[in-house]
Amino acid sequence: MRIRIVDAFADRPFAGNPAGVLLLDAFPGDDRLQNVALEVNHAETAFAHPLPPGGEADWALRWFTPVTEVDLCGHATLATAHVLHSTGAHRGPVRFATRSGVLVATPAEDGSITLDLPTAPLTPAALPQGAAEALGAEPLAVLDTGPHVGDLLVELADERAVHALRPDHRALGACSRQGVIATARAENPGLGYDFVSRCFFPNVGIDEDPVTGSAHTALAPYWSERLGRTRLTGLQASPRSGRVGTELRGERTLLTGRAVTVVDGELLAW
Repeated sequence: MRIRIVDAFADRPFAGNPAGVLLLDAFPGDDRLQNVALEVNHAETAFAHPLPPGGEADWALRWFTPVTEVDLCGHATLATAHVLHSTGAHRGPVRFATRSGVLVATPAEDGSITLDLPTAPLTPAALPQGAAEALGAEPLAVLDTGPHVGDLLVELADERAVHALRPDHRALGACSRQGVIATARAENPGLGYDFVSRCFFPNVGIDEDPVTGSAHTALAPYWSERLGRTRLTGLQASPRSGRVGTELRGERTLLTGRAVTVVDGELLAW
């Protein structure tokens, strides 16, 4: 079984967010998919298989962290689209059937790929007791990101506060079942990004996610309203780092990025 590791939301190897990608003939049992994702041990591993022609989608797609299946994953969707296009397995826009509905990935001539994802509905929320101490910062605002993303979005005082976060991941996971997306406005938009973020998901086996596409379906509407523009660029300020172009279109959010295949090998135990 062929397996690839792809760095998504990156234009060079060893940046962005790595994802495992396996193209299958059909999905095996969930236990097998979960075991492979645990073995790959990246934030997500994507599994896809082709669907019969004439339907609403071209490929079925699922995403697994090392410990569980998730409802929405942007970077592994980008990685899968990159593999399909770079190998010639699919031409043009590709429609994925997923837990979050049909998602479309459209390649551009410059090598970038744009994902069409559902916009996360944002509602005010209360920060769980102890979460501020576990995170290491007191938020200015807290919002719930709805069922598909399922995390808390917290705005911090400034960009430096986001960079300086050193959360207690065990304590953060104990005080909240939800992950935390920490964000702030860019201090210097002249550097090419409008807002920064970092994402912490200890309860799904990811202490800090390098670049999180799904989080940007919440960050896009939040910052578009604050900044008065529908097109923005986000910098996810993890150690690997990556930039995500966002465009808010009502109930849909477009995310644009690049991807690089860094490993192309064979999974012997399948």
